[in-house]
Parts: sequence; structure tokens; C-alpha cells
Amino acid sequence: AASRQDMTYWLQELQQKRWEYCNNLDAAKRDSRTSPTPSDFSKGLVAKDNPGNILSQNASAERARNILAVETSPTDLVGEQAASQPAPVQPSAINFSLKQWSTEIKNSMSSLRKGNNENRKSIFYTTEEWELLDPTPKDLEDSMALEEKRKHLAEGSKGRRLTSSAFLFDFGRIPHKTRRPLKDMIGSSKNRNSSDSSPTEWYSGNGNKLVSELQLKYQSQQEELEKLKKDLLSQKELVRLLQQTVRSSQYDKYFASHLCEGVPKDKLELLHQKDDQILGLNNQLEKLNLEKDSLQQEVKNLKCKVGELNEQLGMLMETIQAKDEVIMKLSRQLSECEDNTSSQSGAVNSSMATCTNKELQELDRLKDNLQGYKTQNKFLNKEILELSALRRNAEAREREWQAKYTSLEAKLCQIESKYLILLQEMKTPVCSEEQSPAREVITQLLEDALKAETSEQQEQAFFKPHLVSEYDIYGFQTVPEDDDEEKLVAKSRALDLRSLSLSENREISTGVKWENYLASTMNREMMRCVELKNLIRSGIPHEHRSKMWKWCVNLHVKKFKDSTVPGYFQTLLQNALEKQNPASKQIELDLLRTLPNNKHYSSPTSEGIQKLRNVLLAFSWRNPDIGYCQGLNRLVAIALLYLEQEDAFWCLVTIVEVFMPRDYYTKTLLGSQVDQRVFKDLMSEKLPRLHAHFEQYKVDYTLITFNWFLVVFVDSVVSDILFKIWDSFLYEGPKVIFRFALALFKYKEEEILKLQDSMSIFKYLRYFTRTILDARKLTGIAFGDLNPFPLRQIRNRRTYHLEKVRLELTELEAIREDFLRERETCVEKRDLISDDEEDS
Repeated sequence: AASRQDMTYWLQELQQKRWEYCNNLDAAKRDSRTSPTPSDFSKGLVAKDNPGNILSQNASAERARNILAVETSPTDLVGEQAASQPAPVQPSAINFSLKQWSTEIKNSMSSLRKGNNENRKSIFYTTEEWELLDPTPKDLEDSMALEEKRKHLAEGSKGRRLTSSAFLFDFGRIPHKTRRPLKDMIGSSKNRNSSDSSPTEWYSGNGNKLVSELQLKYQSQQEELEKLKKDLLSQKELVRLLQQTVRSSQYDKYFASHLCEGVPKDKLELLHQKDDQILGLNNQLEKLNLEKDSLQQEVKNLKCKVGELNEQLGMLMETIQAKDEVIMKLSRQLSECEDNTSSQSGAVNSSMATCTNKELQELDRLKDNLQGYKTQNKFLNKEILELSALRRNAEAREREWQAKYTSLEAKLCQIESKYLILLQEMKTPVCSEEQSPAREVITQLLEDALKAETSEQQEQAFFKPHLVSEYDIYGFQTVPEDDDEEKLVAKSRALDLRSLSLSENREISTGVKWENYLASTMNREMMRCVELKNLIRSGIPHEHRSKMWKWCVNLHVKKFKDSTVPGYFQTLLQNALEKQNPASKQIELDLLRTLPNNKHYSSPTSEGIQKLRNVLLAFSWRNPDIGYCQGLNRLVAIALLYLEQEDAFWCLVTIVEVFMPRDYYTKTLLGSQVDQRVFKDLMSEKLPRLHAHFEQYKVDYTLITFNWFLVVFVDSVVSDILFKIWDSFLYEGPKVIFRFALALFKYKEEEILKLQDSMSIFKYLRYFTRTILDARKLTGIAFGDLNPFPLRQIRNRRTYHLEKVRLELTELEAIREDFLRERETCVEKRDLISDDEEDS
């Protein structure tokens, strides 16, 4: 930088770039933890409880930067532009001993640069210390080219430049008579008592204003004169052409009237040809005369330019001579000062000596400061490099420690899970008359393991991570409150889930793939593709699930939405509330029984209860044939965790009217019964050993799987697996239910085959799905080991079994009618009632 102000500006810009870079890193961290979806996107009940740890910018640091900011602007070139300029010359003793000369010339040069910075380089270049440089040939060529351009500049810029500086070396702008030699200017500067004032103070304000007005008037008059000259030339040319035309016509008339009488035609033609040749030669003569005049004019212009170049050469010679004189004078003064210092050291003027000593002291002080700043700069640069290296090393160590901590935490979860199971085994009674002395210790350990951690205990044992919370991220209760045995098993299961999730997070998760995919679809609409299907099968991240579920629902119900009017959901809800709805009573009874283990539906005042009621009422009004069926409430409750009311309504429409066959949720549950028979066929095909095992012990596993299909595994599997199943279900449809139902049995196939009686098998089937925790393994079985899995096969089997179930229902209805007729005719059977009459 050429000055301290430029240096401050450069440092401030450097700080700003560094601050922006750090903020960009923080923004990247925020983007890796948050969704790229718009911030106003509704995310249902779960998102309101899990806002996430979003990194925020440091507002206090931003305020401090604004307060401490130095308002600077560069006075000269900085950065790469400054680096391309000549290096500044170090100050010498001559500059400080002859301050009068240096100050005067520096002021003149600075005014020259300020006044002529727009369109040209100055003939003389100055740095912080004054110096006069010889003009280069390129500078001379530039000055000659710009001389022609200045004649056509606008009035304002011309007047402004003429008055901006009183000391100009621009020889093409001022007439020769007004130019002042450099030696005269230096001589005049001596007579001003070494004043440091700017040369622009040589003229008063009124004089500048008068000169400007006169210059403007002169400029306008010159332009008018040029226009008049051009008009005069054009008029002269016109008159000449008219005169030539008149002469030609008069000649033709005279020739036709006097000379053509009695002349043969061949001679007349010859005469006409001669006349045409004469006219052509005259025209050529005129053109040659015009070319001659233009060439003579060019010769005059070239002579004028040669004269101007000679004048400029003379002025340059005068300038060089003046510079030589200045150098000679300075050399003489320097030699005189040295002679006086050596020969008359005792008789030196006291004032001159004091002034020289002060200047030398000031020079020494500035040199010392310069050296100090250089040293400080080197130190700070080294400090910056060292701190950057330390920061990188610290970040690497932090990542390494985080990986180790995650691994240790996963191992701790596994060990604690085994520890709890061991305690449970030790608690079982032992057939012995004497009580074991360790019984009390084991009982105490069990009580400590099941005891809830208070805030005081967490503060005391700060090194132990809080592994199991009361609710998971979906709002489901992780540990039951009633039974100690169930509480122990649930806590062990939660620890295993925590261990699995931590182990998966150590690897490259699907979150990065999701971020990349969503970023690629920011400016285009998402479409169904193989990449998206594979991503959804691997599981939608929690922060993106709201957006993707809504997109999947809209994909399936677009035709329904297009045929409805705006506000369709609100209209249905209003009608269901205002008019008599036969399904409303049963809906109210089932609201609190929907998901009692989820905090969003645990009490009548929970936010999810009202939303659940609204969606079920609106759907019952849309589908009066179905009205309300037990199982719809759980489907809506799961949808509301990530969707708003209207989107959850359309999600229910997707499941009931698009995915599932007709009569799936009607009173007869015809579609559900058909799917159970289709599932039996698939079991015999995909898992023949297990199917044969069930047939051997006469276990009807459809009693368990019926609810899986009806509510899509709600309350049947752990929450992490449940939502991964729903991700694929909303995208691919009901085939996913068959895949995961078979995968659950295949996951535990070996354990089921070990059971050798129907009671133990049926008891195991009631709870075995809650013991499956590895979602990745289960997904691999569902979408890998069970292939091929064509949808056409399922549809064909549905059609086949539908006819059979309808025939069976017809037979049952005939038996029922026979029973009713027999009851009416037989006195002994009048007290008998059917199941339907008993329910009513």
C-alpha cells in the first residue's frame, strides 16, 4: 500500500473476507443439519417438538465488528493494480534537507495527477517521495493520440480540466504562448517563502469563474464558425455544379440551332462523340484538381503537425534543461552544505542546524517505526499461519475424538443392555430353601437401573451420556410406567436402538445423498425415478420426511385434487360438524384409544386429538359408505406427525381410495380378508419351511398379520422401522406391506422354527416384531432377498381369492337367514341371539 490509509483499507477488506468465509462454513454446517426446503413448510406435530440444533450467527460479534469498523477508502491503487506499478523510492537525506523544493514539486505533481486522472497518464510519474521521470516513447505517442481526441471532448469536462490544476505539463491543451517553463515555475516557488500551500491557491475563485465562462463562450463560437464554414463549402460546390449544367445546356442549344443545319448525320454523330469526350476529360480534370487540393491540404496539415512536434520537442528540451538546472542547483547546495559542515562546523547558523537535526531525528524515528512495523508484520503473519495450522489440527482431533466417543457410546449401550438382561435373569426365583445373599444386591441394582435420572444426578455424573429419554423423536413413550418387567425390557430395547443408530451414524449416512438429490431438484420438479426409489427405500431423513410425504401424497391424489374446488377439506369438515354424522360417536370413542403411548394423543387437550377428530370427520363425510372404521384413526395419527390436517386428509384418501382395494375398510372387511389369503400364498412360496411349520402345529398366523395390513404396522414394530416402512409405502403402494410382512417372518425364521408347540409359537408371534431393531437388515431382506416380487402376481391372486371369499360370505349370509327363520318358527330357539344383535 502507498499510505497508511490504503493499508488500513486493505486490512479491513481482508477481515471482511475472513468473516464471510467463517460465516459460509457455519452456513454449510447449518445446511447439513437442516432441510433445504423453505422455512415456512409445515412439518406436522413432530417438527414442532424437534426444531433441531441449528447453528446461529454470533449477533454480538457482528455488532462488535460494526462498532469497531474503521471507515476507510483507498486513495490510490491497492492490491494487484498497485503491485504492477513501480516500487516507491526510499527517501534520501536530500529530500529532508531540502524540504522546500520537495514540497513544492510534490504539490504540483499531485495537482497534475488529480486533474488528469480520467483519460491519460501524466508525463511525469510521482510516488510518495518526489521524483521526475523522463517521458517514455509510449507516453509521447499517447499524448499525441489524446491531443486529437481532446478537440472533440464535451464542454463540461473541458472546462473542468482546464481549471482543475494550475500547474500543467499537458502541452497539447494550452496554447504555446501561455506555457511556462519549469525553471520559471521553480523560480517563482522560491519567492513564496517556501510555503506549503497547494498551487490551486494561485488563482482566486472569481478569476477561475471568469476564465471558465470565457472558455465556454469561445468554445461555442468556434463550433458555430466550423458549422458555417461547412455550409459555405457545400453551397460553393452546389453553385459550381449548377454553373456547369447551365454551360452544357447553352452549348447544346447553340450547337443544335446554328451548326446542325445542312450537316450530314454521320458528322453530327462524330461531333457528339467528341463533345462527350471533351466533357469526360473536363470532369477528370476537375477530379484531379480536387485531389490536388486535398493533397496540398494534407501537406499543410503535416507541416503543421511537424511544427507542433518541433514545438513540443523544444518544450521537452526546455523541461530537460530545467530539470538539469534543478539537479545542478541541488547538487551545488548539497556540496555547499557538506563544505560548510566540514570546514565551518563551529560557525554554522544555529537555526539551520536545529532544523537539520530535527529532520534527521524525524528520519531516524520513521526508519525505526518502519523497521518495527516490518517486524510486527512478519510476526503477525507467522502467528496467523501457526494459528491456522493449530486450528486445523484441533478440528482433526475433534473429529477423531467424536468418532471414538460415538464408538464407545455404542459399546456402552450394548453393555448396559446386556447388564439389564442379566439382572432380569438373576431376579428370577431359584428353587432353594436358603435365600441367596446376593438377592438384595441384585434387587437394589434393578431399582437403580430403573430409577429415572434427576437433574442433580446428571450434574453429578456429567461424564455419563443421557442414553434413553422419556419420549423418542416421534413422541412415542420409550419406557412404560406400570410394569417393572416391561419397563426393564423396554429400556433394554431402547438402548439397543440407540446403539444401532450410533453405529450407523459412524458410517456415511444417506443424509448426504438426500442433500445432494434435493439440491439437484431445487430448480426443477421432482419426478419418479430409480434413484429416488432407492433413496426412499433406504429411509427418508427426519428433517426431509414432511416434504417427501406431502409430495408422495400429491403424486397419487392429483386427479382427485384437480376435480375439487379450493377449500374442499374445510367444506367437508364444516358439513360434518354442522349436520348429523352417524360416524361421529364412534370417532369420539376411539380418539383417546388411538395412540395412548404417544404424547401428541395422550390426553384430551393434546394438539393431535383435535386434528385427528377433524380429519376423521371430514373423511367420513366424503365416504359415507365407509364412514369410520377402526384402524383409520391410527393411519391418520401417523400421518399427522409429519403432515398438517389437510395433507393428512389426502394421505388417508390415498391409502383408502388409491392403494387399497374396495371394501378394505367397510363393515365386512372383504378386501382385508382377501389380502390375508394372498399373504398365505406368498408365505408358502417365499418361506416354505416356515409355512410348513405353521401348518404342522395348526397356527393361524393371519390372526396376527391381519392388523399389520389394516393399519400398516402401526403399534406392531418399533417406531424407527415403522416410519421407514411408511416412507416406501407412500411412494410404492400396498406391495410394500407384503414385502415387509414376509421380511419380518424371515428375520426371525430360525427362532420360530425352534419352537415346537402351538402355544409357544402363537405367544412368540404376538411380540416378536417388537424385538426386531435393525432397520437396515430388515430393509435388505424386504427389497433384496424376497425378489422377484411382481405386482401383477398380487393382483391376480387378489382376483382369485375375492371370488372365493364372496362365495363364502354368501353361504354365511344364507346360513344366517336360515337361523333367523328357524328361530321365529321354533319356540325353543327364540331366546338365541346372533353376534350382530348382541353387539347392537
